[in-house]
Amino acid sequence: MSDSPELLRLRIMYIYRILCEKTDADHGITMNGIIEQLADFGISAERKAVGADIEALRLMDSSIVSRTGRYADYRLTKREFGLAELKLLADAVNSSRMLTAEQKETILTKLRGFAGEHQAKELRRQLRIPKKQNTPDSEVFGTIDIIYKALAEKKQIRFKYFSYEMDKKKHYRDSERVCSPYELVWNDEFYYLVAYYPNRGKVVNFRVDRMEDVRLMSEPCVPLPKGFDMEQYLGSIFSMFGGEETSVRLRFHSSLAGPVIDRFGRDISFIPDDAEHFHINVTVRSQSTFFGWLTQFGAKAEILTPEVRKAYADFLRSILAVNGDEG
Repeated sequence: MSDSPELLRLRIMYIYRILCEKTDADHGITMNGIIEQLADFGISAERKAVGADIEALRLMDSSIVSRTGRYADYRLTKREFGLAELKLLADAVNSSRMLTAEQKETILTKLRGFAGEHQAKELRRQLRIPKKQNTPDSEVFGTIDIIYKALAEKKQIRFKYFSYEMDKKKHYRDSERVCSPYELVWNDEFYYLVAYYPNRGKVVNFRVDRMEDVRLMSEPCVPLPKGFDMEQYLGSIFSMFGGEETSVRLRFHSSLAGPVIDRFGRDISFIPDDAEHFHINVTVRSQSTFFGWLTQFGAKAEILTPEVRKAYADFLRSILAVNGDEG
């Protein structure tokens, strides 16, 4: 097949594509292999011309190396993403509760495009993910895209907001809601929108997978309330559900240092109590969610703030009233 002028001009680009797809730091391709691959694209080439093209590519990308001798070949030794980075991204995609199986496969296919064909096989490994009971909503992608656009343009959005009840159907809380979006936050495997909601006259949080029919408005966002500290607000949110802030002093057994750091971060200050205990001071929202987290530690965790301690005792008594031993 004769070479068209267009294909000849593109030859160097096809060679780079071949190196990207067929090679990596551990796998090379011979000169004959490159010529055969070019033929598959309808381009015939001589060794001298291919060699000159590769040398030109090496001026652009120093990670293209050649190995001489009996097993001479060419290979692309570095990529935009290393294999370990791609595996990490692939695991994050596989473990996401927000993505459908089809969306996961679409993203993973794109990630494999950043690897050569040899490394791409390793990205097909199966990460064991505990089965989740929720069914991802395929519309969340579109919702997030609109929210990002609203954040970039500083525009308000309009949407419907729903919850699930006993019949497992969507129940819309009102006809439509309008808010001024400020931040999109990932928390505990869900996206949340932090926004000013005029119906409540304050900054609130909306779970993104509960938002539907999201539309960008022409009206500009309402500015953040004067003196509002977003970093402090986000840091104080124990659960992304609303609730008044509560300052709490807690006492933990030293064996719980790990779980405390996991929940509150490494910057949390540990105040020594005795050889086996320490104190922390935190600000939380949604006491019921906080109490639910605390109960898993049993007698190894203690609330020292009197009013919160009393509320926690009432919380535990209400559980015992339902689940206690009647005998």
